[in-house]
This record gives sequence, structure tokens and C-alpha cells, in this order.
Amino acid sequence: MIEIITTGGTIDKVYFDKKSDYQVGDPFIGDLLTKMNVYIDYKISPLMRVDSLDMDNGDREKILNHILKSNYDKILITHGTDTIVDTAIYLNQLNNKTVVLTGSLKPALFIDNDAIFNIGCAFTSVQNLSKGVYIIMNGQVFEPNNCRKNIEKNIFEKIN
Repeated sequence: MIEIITTGGTIDKVYFDKKSDYQVGDPFIGDLLTKMNVYIDYKISPLMRVDSLDMDNGDREKILNHILKSNYDKILITHGTDTIVDTAIYLNQLNNKTVVLTGSLKPALFIDNDAIFNIGCAFTSVQNLSKGVYIIMNGQVFEPNNCRKNIEKNIFEKIN
């Protein structure tokens, strides 16, 4: 069984008002997995609705404590991409579970979003990777200490 922890970020942003403002909405992943006929057992734990630019170590501690108390060995976390690396590094102390973080560079509700692809890759990866903490973006598996978000190219890339 997989536990899916949702924390907010672009993946769950919805159009909010006439000023083109976006706010973090309800988790997208549950509807997606249902529509994609995913019948592997999973549990969704909506932990917070935070834009990752507003995420701090107090939020990361809340995520860590939730995982430490979890009965699940396979954890998928949806997270904003701006600070996903910071959170993955913070969680990198976990070595007895498989923890995969993913997000999207465009809101899931956009037609040309990357959310569906990233969630699919992350959902499969959490089932197959060894214990540790990983970031799944752009069809790649990254180790937290060896990647970054390239804002100019709008992709994730290895740094070493």
C-alpha cells in the first residue's frame, strides 16, 4: 500500500479570480488515480496546502513527523517545485522507507500540464525504487543532493 501525502504547490493550484491569481486547491491526485483506473491500494493524506515558496522548516518537520509515524513503507509526496529539493534534502535522513517527491511546473488543471506524467512516473517509481528519498520530475529519478530546478529552462536537471 502507498501513502500519498499532499502538501500543495503548483500541481494543486486553481484559478482564483479576475486578477489571474492562483491559490492551492483540493488535491488533484485522487481524482487522477481514479480516472486512470489505478487499483493498487493507496491512501491520500492531505497534510497541508502550501505554496512551496512559503514552505519553511516547520512545514518540513511536520512532513517528516507524519512519515515517521506512518505505517506505510512507500510514500509519495506531491510538492511545489520551487522548494522540492529543500524538502527532499530535509527528509533525506529517512532510510527505512521509500519516499518519492513530485510536483508539476504547471497547474494540473492546465491542458498542457506535466502533472499527470510526473504523478504516473512517481507512482510507479515509489513501488520499484529501493529505500531512500527521491525526486521524480521530467521522467527522471533524481537524488536530492544532486539536482536543481533550472528556472530558465523550466526543467529539473542533475548538477553533478
